[in-house]
Amino acid sequence: MNAYLNSLLLASNPILEVVLPIVCAVVGIVLGFIVAKVFFDKIRAAKIGSVQDVITKMREDAEQECKALKKEAALEAKEQEIKLRHDFERETKEKRNELQKIEQRLDQRDEILTKKESNNLKKSEELDQQKRELEKKVLSLKEKQEKIDKEYESVIAKLEEISGLTKEEAKKQLTDSIVEEARHDVAVQVRNLEQEAKDEANKKAKDIISLAIQKCCTDHASEITVSVVPLPNDDMKARIIGREGRNIRTLENATGIELIIDDTPEVVILSGFDPVRREVARLSLEKLISDGRIHPARIEETVEKVKKELDVQIKEAGESAMFEVGLFGIHPELIKLLGRLKFRTSYGQNVLQHSLEVAHLAGLMAAELGVDVNLAKRGGLLHDIGKAVDFEVEGTHIQIGVDLAKKYKESKNVVNCIQAHHGDVEPKCIEAVLVQAADAISGARPGARRETNTNYIKRLEQLENISSGFAGVEKAFAIQAGREVRVVVKPEQIDDSQALFLAKDIAKKIESELEYPGQIKVNVIREWRCVEYAK
Repeated sequence: MNAYLNSLLLASNPILEVVLPIVCAVVGIVLGFIVAKVFFDKIRAAKIGSVQDVITKMREDAEQECKALKKEAALEAKEQEIKLRHDFERETKEKRNELQKIEQRLDQRDEILTKKESNNLKKSEELDQQKRELEKKVLSLKEKQEKIDKEYESVIAKLEEISGLTKEEAKKQLTDSIVEEARHDVAVQVRNLEQEAKDEANKKAKDIISLAIQKCCTDHASEITVSVVPLPNDDMKARIIGREGRNIRTLENATGIELIIDDTPEVVILSGFDPVRREVARLSLEKLISDGRIHPARIEETVEKVKKELDVQIKEAGESAMFEVGLFGIHPELIKLLGRLKFRTSYGQNVLQHSLEVAHLAGLMAAELGVDVNLAKRGGLLHDIGKAVDFEVEGTHIQIGVDLAKKYKESKNVVNCIQAHHGDVEPKCIEAVLVQAADAISGARPGARRETNTNYIKRLEQLENISSGFAGVEKAFAIQAGREVRVVVKPEQIDDSQALFLAKDIAKKIESELEYPGQIKVNVIREWRCVEYAK
C-alpha cells in the first residue's frame, strides 16, 4: 500500500524523483561518517592504552637501570676513595722517611761543621804561630841579604880593578860570547835539520816510486814495428810490380808508402814515416798476396777495405786503453788518436804501451801521495798524444799534444801535464810532476828502449868528452850504461865549493848538447892526498 502510495507520489510529483535520491545519499554519508568516527575512536583509544603501557614499562626499566648505575657508581667511588687514601698514606709515609733521612744528614753535617770549626781554630792558631816564625826568618834573611850585597859590591869593585873593565863592559862581552855560541849552535842545528829533511824526502820519494814500479807490472821487451812483407816466392815480385809498373804505382798512390823491391829474396820492404799508412800498406799487400788477384782495381778496393778495418781496430785499441786505465769522458777523436799510437814507436818502445805504463805509474804515485788519481792517469795517458800525428802536423809532439788537448776541451791541469812532461815549462800541479817522473821511469828502465851499439858507444864518448872539456878536470868515466858520469878533478885547482858549481855546469852542458832517455847523474870527485916518506 505504502509502495503504491509512493509510486503515486512519484508519478504525481517529478521534483521528488530528483530530491529523494539526493536526500538518501546525504543521509547515508552522514550515517557512514558517524559509524567510522565511532570505530576510529575505539581504535585510537585502544592504541593510546597500549602506548601508555609501553611508556610505563620503559619508565620502570629506566628507573631500575638508574638504580643499578647509582649502585655501581657508588661502589666505584668507594673503591677510588680507598685507592686514593692508600696512595696518600703511602706517599705520606715515603715523604716522612725522606724527611727523617734529611734530618739525619743535617745532623751529621752539623757535627762535621762543628768539628771543622774546632779544627779551623786550631789551624788558625798554628798559622799565626808559623806567621810569627816566618816574619822572624824574613828579618834574618834581609839582614843576610844586605851583608851579601855589600860583599858582592866589594867583589865587583875588586874584579873591575883586576880586569880593568866596568860591570857593563863585562856584561856586554859575556852577552856577545853567548850570542855567538847560540848562533853557531843554531846554524849546526839548521844544517842537520836540512840534511835530515833531504834524506827523509829522498827516502820517501824512493819508497813511493819503488812501490809504484812494483805494483805496475809491464813487459820489459821493446817492440819493433815490422815493415817487411815476406813473399811466397820471387815470382810474386813481378806480379806486384805489374805491367809497366802499374800495380806498384797504384799501391804506392793508394797508401802513400814507398815499396822497395830489390835483390833481397822473397821480401818486399815498405818505407814511410807514417806508421798507420805503413800498416795499411802491409795488410793490403798481405791480402793481395794471399788472394792472388793483383791489378789496379783490386788494389784500390783492398786498400779501402783495409783502411776501414784498421779504423775499427784503432778505435777499439783506444777504447781498450781508456778502459784499462779506468778513465771515462775522453773525446772520441782523442780516443782514435790514442789507438793510432799502437802503431807508433819511439826508440823501439811502443808509444801506446808506454802511455799506459806512464798512466799506471802516475796513478799509483798519486794514490800514495793522496792527490787526484784520475787527473794523474789522464795526464799520463795523453802526455804523448801528439806523436799520433807528428808526421802530419808541423811542430814538436809536445806542442801538437797541447793543441789537441785544448781543441778537445781537456782541463788546464791535463794540458800542463802534457806541456811539462819533458821539463819545457814549469809544472803547475803535483800531478804534472808525477807524470814527468813516470815518463822518465818508463823510458829509463832496462829494456824499455833499444839503441844501436854505434849510437850507444858514441853517446858514452860524448859524455866523457863533454866532462873532460872543463878546466881542472883530470879524468872522466861514463858508467852505468851511460846513466852516470864520474868526473875526477885536480884538488889543487878545484876546491869543494867549485866542485859543486862544476857538477852543475857539466849537467847543463850535457842537457844542451846530448839527446838521451831518462836522466844522467854527474858525480864530481875531489880527493886530496898528502904523501910523505919516512927515511
